[in-house]
Amino acid sequence: MLLKIILLFMLAMFLVAIVGRVLFPSALPPVLRKRKGAPRCGKCGRYLIGRGGCDCGGRAK
Repeated sequence: MLLKIILLFMLAMFLVAIVGRVLFPSALPPVLRKRKGAPRCGKCGRYLIGRGGCDCGGRAK
């Protein structure tokens, strides 16, 4: 009996999590969000490597 209660509770929590992800996808932490591609500089378009900024310094051609 206790096993049934535990399984029903876990199933309910699973359903709540699925509904929450469908309704509020932006509520996920940034670490868990999927990136659409590699990070690029907004000014010149070069790929960004590491945590530093781009070498163009925002002065793109």
